[in-house]
Amino acid sequence: MLYIPNACHDPHYNLALEEYVLKRLSPQETYVLLWQNEPSVIVGRFQNTPAEINHDFIKSRGIHVVRRMTGGGAVYHDLGNLNFTFIANKQNAQLDFRRFTEPVVQALAQMGVTAELSGRNDLTIEGKKFSGNAQYHDKNRTMHHGTLLFAANLDDVQAALRVKEEKFVSKGVKSVRSRITNISEHLPQSFSLEEFRENLLVHLFQGEPVRKYHLSSEEVAEIKDLRDKKYHTWDWNYGQSPRFNLQKSGRFLCGGIEVCIQVETGIIRGCKIYGDFFSNEDIENLEQRIVGLRYEEAILSEVLQQESVERYFGQVSTEEVLELFFA
Repeated sequence: MLYIPNACHDPHYNLALEEYVLKRLSPQETYVLLWQNEPSVIVGRFQNTPAEINHDFIKSRGIHVVRRMTGGGAVYHDLGNLNFTFIANKQNAQLDFRRFTEPVVQALAQMGVTAELSGRNDLTIEGKKFSGNAQYHDKNRTMHHGTLLFAANLDDVQAALRVKEEKFVSKGVKSVRSRITNISEHLPQSFSLEEFRENLLVHLFQGEPVRKYHLSSEEVAEIKDLRDKKYHTWDWNYGQSPRFNLQKSGRFLCGGIEVCIQVETGIIRGCKIYGDFFSNEDIENLEQRIVGLRYEEAILSEVLQQESVERYFGQVSTEEVLELFFA
């Protein structure tokens, strides 16, 4: 087994790194990565991104939103969270979570923490979740990764993912909200996250010298290229979302406004606007202007400004109308 050191906290790069190791490095080796992300929501491969994030909270905090290769639910990362990745030869066609979570469970046991695999893909301590896991198969290789809540801001974990469920009718997978805990709360002795990382690494290598693989400058350049062309793009992070409907209303000085949109593959395919406002323009003109746009805040904002929303609704700002398009 080889350990690949990685001090980068950019989630777009870190997810590109996983894919690069899976698909480009030697298939004869098993690799392990321990990595951290800046505050981010990491969305499952088959999820509807807008349905999984608290848009206002994400925007106010400048939190990254990135789609990963693996399935499962959306998770929140910050620098109090340590992520682990195993990339190894596939042993069978089925998803086998225990193969990769058991070394982590055993490592925690040696640190004085009793953890267990719960259900298919969660690790828990005293019934509380601290790790979600997911896998991806590529030819004869398996990538398994998981979160380890060590000293994460648990309030932000909940706030970043909190969405009013009734607003969406979605074909995507919904995230499982469960009770969570930090590993640090259960350790018999105090560790910093860096100390925890080093302890975990020693246990994963079972006391043997930690063999390392250092990426070359050429390999890093290729990973950055993959980051820029895939993991940093709107098409991957939002455009891959399944079809969904959003309905949201608000009351302003001009009266009530209700926006109903249908979005498919990240494009607004339908738009209807209702309300008790008085309009100087045919509201269908604005609806038609919106249909076909990418479901992206900057694009909608530009169009609403161009259309001068006051002509349609009266005393209301572009920002107020824009908020009706996002949960």
